[in-house]
Parts: sequence; structure tokens; C-alpha cells
Amino acid sequence: MKKPIILVHNVATNEAIEREMTDEEFAIYEADQEKIKIEYEKQLAKENARESALAKLAALGLTPEEIAAL
Repeated sequence: MKKPIILVHNVATNEAIEREMTDEEFAIYEADQEKIKIEYEKQLAKENARESALAKLAALGLTPEEIAAL
């Protein structure tokens, strides 16, 4: 797999260089991507659980105002 390209900008000289990530940078990148994926999945599960709970409360006959008051 080809590694992502990064842009390195030297502010002092205003020189910009595009290069492929090093092995170390790529390992960090992959670990960060995995953490982001896990956090996204946790948030999605939490939102799905909330929607399910709201639907169950509505099925019991509670009004939106009563549900909001809980």
C-alpha cells in the first residue's frame, strides 16, 4: 500500500515539500485512524441506543413533552 503524502512547510524559507510519510509517521497515522473509528462507533452506538429508548417511551404512550421532561 502506498503511504499518504504529507506537506512539510518551512515557514522561515517559505519552502514547501511534499513527501511520502515515513514508516513511523504512517504507524502513528494508522493508530490515530483506528482511534477515530472506535470513537465514531461508540458515538453511533450511543445515538442508536438513545433513539431506541425514545421510541420505546413513545410506544408506551408518553408525549414528546413528557419524554423531554425525563
